[in-house]
Amino acid sequence: MNHAPGSVVLQNIRKQFGAFTAIHDLSLTIEPGTLVTLLGPSGCGKTTTLRMLAGLEHPTSGRILIGGKDVTMLPANERDVSMVFQSYALFPHMSSLDNVAYGLESSGLNRKEARQKAENGLELVGLAGMGQRLPAELSGGQQQRVAVARALVLEPQVLLLDEPLSNLDTRLRRRVRTEIRELQQRLQFTAVYVTHDQDEALAVSDRIIVMKDGHVAQEGSPRDLYESPASAFIADFMGEANVVPCTVIGIEGDQAVIQVQDLVHRVPSRGVKVGPGQLAVRPNSVTLSPSTKADFCGRISSAAYLGDHIEYEVETDGGPLFVVDPSVERPIAPSTNVAIGFKERGIAIISL
Repeated sequence: MNHAPGSVVLQNIRKQFGAFTAIHDLSLTIEPGTLVTLLGPSGCGKTTTLRMLAGLEHPTSGRILIGGKDVTMLPANERDVSMVFQSYALFPHMSSLDNVAYGLESSGLNRKEARQKAENGLELVGLAGMGQRLPAELSGGQQQRVAVARALVLEPQVLLLDEPLSNLDTRLRRRVRTEIRELQQRLQFTAVYVTHDQDEALAVSDRIIVMKDGHVAQEGSPRDLYESPASAFIADFMGEANVVPCTVIGIEGDQAVIQVQDLVHRVPSRGVKVGPGQLAVRPNSVTLSPSTKADFCGRISSAAYLGDHIEYEVETDGGPLFVVDPSVERPIAPSTNVAIGFKERGIAIISL
């Protein structure tokens, strides 16, 4: 890619379909050369946002700037963006090379140059020498890479990816998401990536924007969102979390001193005040040990052995806890009373 990557700015974007508001006053800035993921459940507005960036939908109000240029009302073919669709949208009767060259030829490039660029594009995504194969002769992962090559050879300022791995099986999805991330970092293009898969978002993103009901629920680095969720929704959506009632009994610098039953623990304060609160606790951040007396106690209601870990359901006065314990050599039987502790990481105080 020879063109410089572009920034993406959305200013107070609103999108209505009749009386239904799909996007509410959305403002975002995506820095050039970064991969930013729009993540959220079905119906949260992430695909509508991507379609507005692509020019396939227009906002009801607000502005969209790509590379500093106002493209709000421009049609799709006048924006310097390329899109990789969920279905890949490859022409089944065309070879891989012809699929990749198609957009170049349509934009007026002569056939010889277009095919040379297409060859380079296929090489870029690891498919050198496979240009004569039809899409049906390629695996799902290879088809996906042809679709990425077709988008990249147009040298867009911004690459848009709409659930690009949803048609792949789990193992292939893991490999191809790594390839996409490595390609993006090597070529330094700006990418906006839509998915509902939390693992995918954590694996590929510089920044994640979690959407809910047409709003931004929280944005930040993968680590920020996983380790410091701002709400119970984010905590649960970014991987399983227990929400445990607690009391903030003091603030010491940037640490909040919290109490659960008689267990006292410290977590980053994040602006909370003394009083009742909630903890988001990752299942693998809980420790269990058989005990009849403890500062925070519970009782094992079920245990399931899953090879490299045991999953426990634990009854406590504050509600059930789901615990993932790697200590498979020391299983704890159901109906056992246990002492519950917290590890340093994976515990965050969240807003009520």
